[in-house]
Amino acid sequence: MLEGALVRLRVPDIADLERNHRWINDREVMRYLVMRYQASMAAEEAWMRERASVMPSYSNVMFAIETNDGRHIGNTGLHNGSPEDRAADVGIMIGEKDCWGRGYGTDALRTLVRFGFEDMNLNRIALDVYAFNARAIRSYEKVGFVHEARRRQDIYRYGDYHDVLTMSILRPEWERA
Repeated sequence: MLEGALVRLRVPDIADLERNHRWINDREVMRYLVMRYQASMAAEEAWMRERASVMPSYSNVMFAIETNDGRHIGNTGLHNGSPEDRAADVGIMIGEKDCWGRGYGTDALRTLVRFGFEDMNLNRIALDVYAFNARAIRSYEKVGFVHEARRRQDIYRYGDYHDVLTMSILRPEWERA
């Protein structure tokens, strides 16, 4: 278990299934995710069981995010890890909407970034974020992520095209912060 100031990152568990299913079927939550389509409980369970059957590795490590009082509020992880490049991509979701804007995502990301640099010896951690997700962008900037690129009109959501931003943090930047 990884400890942050407001959250703990722990191994996901099948007991998280109902919450995960609720989150990925909530259109307001999905608005900010790569997922476009709702999923059945059976599909979500199969996805979770498939991930649970594989040991975490450099290429993919996932965590459940819980508050310090033990409430599961989201998920995060480092994906597409490359030991040759010492780089990985971040995925993060705070599914409990009453926890949005309260610093949990920022703390979870800080904790994950610390793990990536200290335990995995990464040099670069990157993410993509929809340009309309101002709350997430502010959070990423607080952690030290910098803007690298803008892919114009890269996604179509809710009747319009939107830009996607690429942001990253390098180990030397994190060490200086």
